[in-house]
Amino acid sequence: MKISILDDYQNAVHKLKAFSKLAGHDVRIWNDHTKDTDQLAERLKDTEALVLIRERTPIRTPLLERLPKLKLISQSSVHPHIDLETCTKRGVLLCSDMHPGEPSYATAELAWGMILSAYRNIPQEVAALKSGRWQSTIGHVLRGKTLGIAGYGRIGGVLARYAKAFEMKVLAWGRAKSAERARADGVEVAASKEALFERSDVVTLHVRLTPETRGLVSAADLARMKPTAMIVNTSRAGLIEPGALAAALKAGRPGFAAVDVYEEEPLLNTDYPLLRMNNAICTPHLGYVALDGYERIFNAAFDQILAFVAGKPFNMINPEALQNR
Repeated sequence: MKISILDDYQNAVHKLKAFSKLAGHDVRIWNDHTKDTDQLAERLKDTEALVLIRERTPIRTPLLERLPKLKLISQSSVHPHIDLETCTKRGVLLCSDMHPGEPSYATAELAWGMILSAYRNIPQEVAALKSGRWQSTIGHVLRGKTLGIAGYGRIGGVLARYAKAFEMKVLAWGRAKSAERARADGVEVAASKEALFERSDVVTLHVRLTPETRGLVSAADLARMKPTAMIVNTSRAGLIEPGALAAALKAGRPGFAAVDVYEEEPLLNTDYPLLRMNNAICTPHLGYVALDGYERIFNAAFDQILAFVAGKPFNMINPEALQNR
């Protein structure tokens, strides 16, 4: 098959052990990023199987209508970036490994690393030492503090275990199922979203972005946080009201933020407000980007292609597409 792989920013895919599974196929890997429909249509005009790295490139109807040879999209996880109805009408099968029950440990570890970095001012102290200054800040310890988890799902549960290992108190808030999971793990459930933000020293967001959760965290929620508190977002930028976080950090509530996700990615604008703030740690959506996770993600994506070629597709999101080829 003619296979295209988009958005391999680190030029990593061909170095993976999993890549050997595509031996004998015609594979093209793109290391840059574009959302331009004309450019994507030209690049993918002969593509039969398209491999996506999570949600980096939206695959919308105007593009799909210009890809007559496309038969399969193979990826992992959720798929809000793909126009599924158009795929089905055009006979394009989407196969996605939803890895049920398996949390993203890479994302959980990054969130915890960001919390530690902010509490001990690690980025600032590294920069200071490199410029010839010694001990320029005083940090804080996590022991005895309260970790607030908004959305107690797979990743939230992992963060709760990390927090307990650091002798922190844990508070959770979310929908009924989220609250049920938290209680089953012996975690206290906040009486309300407002209580979560008021009581927590660290609030970490682990909520899926949907039309209902967009703007879930308001300016008023952030204003309820302590001046010494921090918010961590390794989930989706759209969960926070646009512009609210930068304004809140300037106002001093919360005192710190750690952010791994942005409204538009990749973020290459160095004038982006959070990048200019000393009380914000910003990373380039590294949550799931770890070699171990890449091997798993691409093993699944490539296995889905091989199964499709063999006439035995699995992890099908829209199996009815097979009737429209």
